[in-house]
Amino acid sequence: MTEVNRPPRVGGWTRFVTARPRLSLLAALVITALAVLAGGGVADRLGSGGWEDPDADSTYATRALEREFPASQPNLLLLVDAGRASVDDPAVAAEARRLVAGLAAQKGVVGVGSYWQADRASAPALRAKDGREALIAARITGDEKAAGETLDRVAAEFRGTRGPVEVSVGGPVAVRHEMQTIIQEDLVRAELIALPVTLVLLVMVFGSAVAALLPLGIGIVAILGTNAVLRGLTEFTDVSVFAMNLTTALGLGLAVDYALFIVRRFREELATGAEPLAAVGTTLRTAGRTVLFSALTVAVSLAAMLLFPQYFLRSFAYAGIAVVLLASAAALILLPAALILLGHRVNSLDLRKLLRRGRARGESHGPDAEGRGWSRTAGLVMRRAPYFALGTTAVLVLLGLPFLGVKFGTADDRQLPSSAESRVVQQQIREGFPGSPGGGLEVLAEGSATPAQYAAYKERIAGLPEVLRVDGPLVKGESAYFTVQPEGEAVDGPAQRLVDELRATPAPFDTKVTGAAAVLVDSKDAIAERLPVAAAFIAIVTLLLVFLLTGSLLIPLQAVVLNALSLTAMFGAVVWVFQDGNLSGLLGFTSPGSIETTLPVLMFCVAFGLSMDYGVFLLSRIKEEYDATGDHDRAVRLGLQRTGGLITAAAVILGVVMVAIGTSRVTNTKMLGLGIALAVVMDAMIVRSLLVPAVMRLTGRATWWAPGPLRRFHTRFGLSEGEPAAPRTEPDRARDKVGANG
Repeated sequence: MTEVNRPPRVGGWTRFVTARPRLSLLAALVITALAVLAGGGVADRLGSGGWEDPDADSTYATRALEREFPASQPNLLLLVDAGRASVDDPAVAAEARRLVAGLAAQKGVVGVGSYWQADRASAPALRAKDGREALIAARITGDEKAAGETLDRVAAEFRGTRGPVEVSVGGPVAVRHEMQTIIQEDLVRAELIALPVTLVLLVMVFGSAVAALLPLGIGIVAILGTNAVLRGLTEFTDVSVFAMNLTTALGLGLAVDYALFIVRRFREELATGAEPLAAVGTTLRTAGRTVLFSALTVAVSLAAMLLFPQYFLRSFAYAGIAVVLLASAAALILLPAALILLGHRVNSLDLRKLLRRGRARGESHGPDAEGRGWSRTAGLVMRRAPYFALGTTAVLVLLGLPFLGVKFGTADDRQLPSSAESRVVQQQIREGFPGSPGGGLEVLAEGSATPAQYAAYKERIAGLPEVLRVDGPLVKGESAYFTVQPEGEAVDGPAQRLVDELRATPAPFDTKVTGAAAVLVDSKDAIAERLPVAAAFIAIVTLLLVFLLTGSLLIPLQAVVLNALSLTAMFGAVVWVFQDGNLSGLLGFTSPGSIETTLPVLMFCVAFGLSMDYGVFLLSRIKEEYDATGDHDRAVRLGLQRTGGLITAAAVILGVVMVAIGTSRVTNTKMLGLGIALAVVMDAMIVRSLLVPAVMRLTGRATWWAPGPLRRFHTRFGLSEGEPAAPRTEPDRARDKVGANG
């Protein structure tokens, strides 16, 4: 028997995943059905907060005030509109007092107060400047789920026309509840948009309707499985409702990426005459290994968010890691089983046959023919490598320059659409009431003190330059609190400076400062403290994984630097569009003039992981060709030829999914979806297509160098299936020749 005719080698992993393909698919169907049951109602258990540091002084003060002085932390506001009358009109005042009494009798509502009950010092802040509106404030107790149920009951009873007044419902609890509801509705709409469009694009990529359905199946399994994981996590920790969007986006996007790579390679092997089992074996040794490395790199980027204390960020790590692992497991276990059963029928229902009939009979239609344009692109880039390297780098840096002017803030009611009731109420309070009610700072004082000491401390903080007014103290035992109204906006620069000044003001008792500006200051400090550790974690583990994939010392460094560079356009666009408000009319949002503090961290981790996903696809194929030929330039050209179209198609499909997420009416979700869509498209079309081949041409054969100890380390620990690949056959060598000639 000649070498060419030797039977194909099938590794242990291949034997495992293809031994009983029908049983594997049946087990997957049962597990998916159980996941549907386990993950049912997960959205109702998710929270809409999580931006604060749970260990910060502001969080401690907030909890203490909630416990000792519930009226100091109102999260429910009823806006009472007297129409053309004055809020001091006897009929209006009488109806308002009835509302206050009814609200105080509600279960789960404490600390009810109003303009009509306030003392002279605080009454002006609860009355509109025109005298026709006033506020009733209260606190709804319980966790977010219980608070939402109480809010629904209270709103149904008090909203609308009540005698001579019109009542609207607002406050932080109403904003969070309405945001959660809108996100759930928008997610359903995004899925209805993304799924059919993705299917159409997959049919265009594969031609075969059968092959196009495989990635969607993998994505659905990953999404449903992740929902079950999140439902389980809600029993032990808080999980943000925003994480549902990432579950859908990554579930579809990564499933498409992995399935595209595996199915394309399987069809290539079938086209060379391999039998289905041998084709699956080769596919798992090559594309399968790449999918595994890719999943690990994406999971590492997402795991970095676990280092931050805010449960908003940690929730995305939970959802992201779960969906990545489930998508890769489905692609490496279920997909090979399906391919074994389908065999050559994976090319069935080829919708492009009519187009191919119109071509010249002698024209080639194989994968190499489809990639000749990418081969020519690689050749052009490598001949002009210095120009392409400098030009693309300059463009990416230029696009990222607006991020130098970033301003960080907090998420508020302006995240909601302008028609949302809670936003209308908050906007009216912001514009029509003096002193920004609910936007002040609270100073918690703990320890015994005399009235004279409280008065002296109040006088000191009243003398601070950013202070508009100081109310209090309200004393209970050895605790007291002061309310400080800053000049200007509640979380702008002067308000943040005031937080530091209040914390530095000497007092004869322990003080803690809370309020929107204090939460923002503490959140920024927590992120700044942990950001270097998170960045180092991502960089070190990514370097190690890419080294294990390639055995090169230089390629991992190139991968990390170029991936980070590919994100500059995203960060520049985030500031130019969402902070500065450009395109706000077209995209339908209101810019608050700042970016929520945690979002850049989230977007970096997600986009960096996805960029590494595409980088691993390209580098693994270049490495495979280099090992086969030893020709660096030809390996780069062949690698781009074989994966350029694939990476672009995957990026476009993921971009479509992210744009569907970006149609959300909540600004942060819109920013997340559109920003990451821009990042992945720029990475695929600019960085992978132009910058990577240019840089690899400049580094030449030194690209593959590693010192002896590292080479031996890679030989021993570099991931492989365990059995050597089958020797390259004549069709393989012929395919190399065609690809090299472009």
